[in-house]
Amino acid sequence: MDSIHRKAIKSIQISMAGNLVLALAKGVAGYFGHSFALVADGIESTSDVLSSLLLLLALRYASRPADENHPYGHGRAEPLITFVIVGFLVVSAAIIIVQSIRNITIPHQAPAPYTLFVLGTVVLIKEVFYRFINQKSKEISSSALRADAWHHRSDAITSLAAFIGISVALIFGEGYEMADDYAALLASGFILYNSYLVFRPALGEIMDEHQYDDLILSIKNTSKTVTGILEIEKCLVRKTGMTYYIDLHAVVDGQISVREGHALAHRLKDKLKQDFPQIADVLIHIEPDNVLHKRSFSSH
Repeated sequence: MDSIHRKAIKSIQISMAGNLVLALAKGVAGYFGHSFALVADGIESTSDVLSSLLLLLALRYASRPADENHPYGHGRAEPLITFVIVGFLVVSAAIIIVQSIRNITIPHQAPAPYTLFVLGTVVLIKEVFYRFINQKSKEISSSALRADAWHHRSDAITSLAAFIGISVALIFGEGYEMADDYAALLASGFILYNSYLVFRPALGEIMDEHQYDDLILSIKNTSKTVTGILEIEKCLVRKTGMTYYIDLHAVVDGQISVREGHALAHRLKDKLKQDFPQIADVLIHIEPDNVLHKRSFSSH
């Protein structure tokens, strides 16, 4: 297992432990404090624990090296499990919506004041978790880790909504007990919206959508530092899990031999893999410069 996958797995383990503790705390405090918004928050954290466990298994599978049946490795397991995580988010939101609507129609006791302290603590902790996991997802280009980070942000949002709802119920007193349930209903909308934000880039990854302009520019600039590489005519990027597969058309002096062109391609590949550890492989097509010039001339 490479260092990238080890970092991801360690981050998920920290995330899962935090979610487990918070899910229990929110569930108990919500039940005894008569706050469904807090119970709903606990439900979402429980789904986070389950999705983190699935993500952990998926990352271990995705870290397997390429084999005869999977020449590009097993990295696509990562965006696939992201879809499952999004499913957990949607189901959590649906449960909260149904139960909130049911509670709104039934008179019930106002939440206990101490639930505000619990929620305030949860918001702070969850935001810290979000920032930590999201930073790790950027470092290792992991869509699944980004999904897990948004789980924490969703949790922070639902907790904040519950905090506001309970505050309204406590400040205004009788007749406003349902503010807690309306807050849970509002929070479910945020969860659904975040589900889309997580789902969209994972779908693009599965479909090999072009979304790596910054990486392509960096690859082109680095390639031209290799002596003998005159220009990069094409650069295509395919993301597989947390690694990239690159297709390059490199322009070289058309007078060099096939053997020299072959050696130059290897030097370019080694340079790119050295400077970009997230690149798993590079396929290089050598273009003679006179061909490029003919194409440019014929286009005018």
